[in-house]
Amino acid sequence: MNSRDATLPFLVGCLLFGGMTTPLNAQADVCHQGDTAWVWTVPLRVQVGAPLGIVAVASDGELDEVRVTEPDGQHAELRTSPGGGPPWSEHGTIAAVSDGVYRIEALRGGAIVACTEIQVGVAASEHGSGRWDLAHEAFYAVWIERLFDAPPEAAMSFPSLTPVLGDPARNFLHGYLGNAEDDNLSAEPDCADLSYFLRAYFAWKRGLPLAYRACSRGSTQSPPRCDSPTIERVFIESPAPAATFRRVTRRIMDVIHSGSGRTALDDETSDVYPVPLERSSLWPGTLYADPYGHALILVKWVPQTATRSGLLLAVDAQPDNSIGRKRFWEGSFLFAQTSSAGPGFKTHRPVSISAAGASVMSNAMLDGADGRPRYSLEQAEMSPAEFYARIESLVNPQGLSPEAAHDAMLAALMEQLETRIISVDAGEAYLRANPGASVSMPRGPAIFETTGPWEDYSTPSRDMRLLIAMKALDGLPGRIRTYPALFVLGDADPAAAAARIEARHARQIAERFITYTRSDGSPWRLSLADIYARRSALEMAYNPNDCV
Repeated sequence: MNSRDATLPFLVGCLLFGGMTTPLNAQADVCHQGDTAWVWTVPLRVQVGAPLGIVAVASDGELDEVRVTEPDGQHAELRTSPGGGPPWSEHGTIAAVSDGVYRIEALRGGAIVACTEIQVGVAASEHGSGRWDLAHEAFYAVWIERLFDAPPEAAMSFPSLTPVLGDPARNFLHGYLGNAEDDNLSAEPDCADLSYFLRAYFAWKRGLPLAYRACSRGSTQSPPRCDSPTIERVFIESPAPAATFRRVTRRIMDVIHSGSGRTALDDETSDVYPVPLERSSLWPGTLYADPYGHALILVKWVPQTATRSGLLLAVDAQPDNSIGRKRFWEGSFLFAQTSSAGPGFKTHRPVSISAAGASVMSNAMLDGADGRPRYSLEQAEMSPAEFYARIESLVNPQGLSPEAAHDAMLAALMEQLETRIISVDAGEAYLRANPGASVSMPRGPAIFETTGPWEDYSTPSRDMRLLIAMKALDGLPGRIRTYPALFVLGDADPAAAAARIEARHARQIAERFITYTRSDGSPWRLSLADIYARRSALEMAYNPNDCV
């Protein structure tokens, strides 16, 4: 019944979560949500002749089938394509619905674990529940995964979030409200704003509240501190127009900055809280805040196979609003224990609106009992080496040979170099579009934390991360000698394995190249070995006022 077709763009949601589910086929004539299962349909109100999208999502394992019963009582074959997990998902579509009621069932092992009935022409699901409950958190995770999906080996970048949200094949909430709300919608968050913007977009479509706080930027001796939350209720009562969404996101982006994610791990007055370093807790949509102000959002786990290393993929936004996908490794996910920040993997605190008022969950309430990732301070106790070793064990549970580890790190470094080319090209394009313009350069440490064209187009923060990435790859042989248990060495001596990687590194950096555009407009080709030789020059970074 379930054939898989990865090209299907439309989705309906059925969300299952951990624990036992109640087989609904015990009462075949009853169609309702299970205790840990929910069914969503998109769009909110489907009309005769229009497509109805379907996605089934489960946090406790893969689903087998999504079954549809048409208004005439006939079972329709629904072709689905899978997503990763957790949450796991199955995506499909009914190309054109008829008048009447459709019954949608999600099955595992022949048992119906969730069911809903959709009346064509009538709003298919409740809008404005007022609660970021477990169902919505899982639905959000699946939406994020699909939004940034691409083959693992493909480079994925966009000039901003606008074309991502504007693509119905990626964004299964595109046009969800049915009032042309996505027509001409602009989406240009930077790295600090990105997770808040995505949460706001999902809340807008699903009628959910939002919470965010004004925070300080912290100091060298203390992490940022935040005020009481601002809670937005405007999406809850009825579907809101795009103008309302724009006003809300503008308010959020005027408040949020790089300090918002760097709050101390034990801070109660924060928008985000730290989660355990466990595969079951790191869902798509999880935020990664590094100690120096950059932020990334997890979007996909790619499992390790016998022939390919696993991947943990994330996206980030740059100051020029461009969006790119990156793999987890030491060069892109910076981690350090510092008194100025609480770095690591975090997720947004659930917020709800009830008759008693608005509430944001505290650390003590986030105990994992409801199936959501629990609050955990384990990252606060980890050294960088322990942190990277833990995540690597999740990404590649079977371990990697030294050669595979080197090749994965080399590929990640090349991705970062290509991203830098795009960043510099954006700065040059800005100057060409604004003849005679100059970009004011701040003094001292402010070159890393500022606003305006300098933040948008200079590269000191990006080049600092690039230098760290180059050092991480260069230091792999030493890591093999020091932590041989992290690698699949067989009978090889760690020192001999490290020597093999040193030779491999010297050979491969001479064989990998980038091409960038010089100030006179001509292309120039550099090997990675050339770039290593120029490392000290990268400490100056790219200044848009100077030559490339």
